[in-house]
Amino acid sequence: MKQSHVKLVAENKKARFDYFIEDEYEAGLVLLGTEVKSLRMGRANLKDAYARIKKGEVFVYQIHISPYPFAYYDNHEALRPRKLLLKKREIKRLYAKLNEKGFSLIPLKLYFKEGKAKLTLGLAKGKKKYDKREAIRRRDEQRDLERSKKGH
Repeated sequence: MKQSHVKLVAENKKARFDYFIEDEYEAGLVLLGTEVKSLRMGRANLKDAYARIKKGEVFVYQIHISPYPFAYYDNHEALRPRKLLLKKREIKRLYAKLNEKGFSLIPLKLYFKEGKAKLTLGLAKGKKKYDKREAIRRRDEQRDLERSKKGH
């Protein structure tokens, strides 16, 4: 059995704090050569990124992939919209879910899997302020519990 090698490039840690993730989808990305080289150097940021469905295709916006420093010409634009590669069945399912109130598509992870750039999309529902406070309280309790275990 072949072991698939996964190299994480960027992760959106804030997404799990700001949203409830209902479902996850893995999608390929349509990239330019300089974007791939820049990603291999680990130069990407998913902080304010989101995805939309336009005319039956999924596009991701606001992913910042820094320009490749060693290209003399034809370097890519850092924040350009990028097309995602998903199956038609998945796009239809996402479209139906996104038309429900409160759902959005949020990029969670950007990585290389078997040499191909992949993006994990989360079907997310926004958290309210009290949900976030609850998450902070739970995280602090967990940290205190770990600290007390370590102390004994």
